[in-house]
Amino acid sequence: MDSPDRADVVRLLDEHLADMFATSPAESVHALDLAALLAPSVTFWTAREGRTLLGCGAMKELDRESGEIKSMRTAATARGQGVAAAVLAEILREARTRGYQRLNLETGSQEFFAPARRLYERHGFTECGPFADYVEDPHSIFMTLSLS
Repeated sequence: MDSPDRADVVRLLDEHLADMFATSPAESVHALDLAALLAPSVTFWTAREGRTLLGCGAMKELDRESGEIKSMRTAATARGQGVAAAVLAEILREARTRGYQRLNLETGSQEFFAPARRLYERHGFTECGPFADYVEDPHSIFMTLSLS
């Protein structure tokens, strides 16, 4: 686990938000900003090689039985090296440790997000309807994984 307010992480998260707003209409961007990532309900991880930041991811607790994956991002120089899969494995481990029954996520429907959707599908996530406060949106794909 790590803090999202470290300078290199802030830069990666800024890049993440910029891509989200460049790819999706503002009302369809659900990425958390730094203040939201610092909330007690959010746990944040980074992947590093030495001091070099490779990627990050977070899990937001929705309730005592479920969580939501947030802020998954791999640095451009580390893509294709299994960073996202490693961060996702840590998130899944923590979700199971907490006794969650379900882990959810929202990602974009555009081609830009296809690699993310493939990653989640490889780990057993399937499409579902909106969860928590989300509503149907043609720019969003909702996915879930039963952990029980």
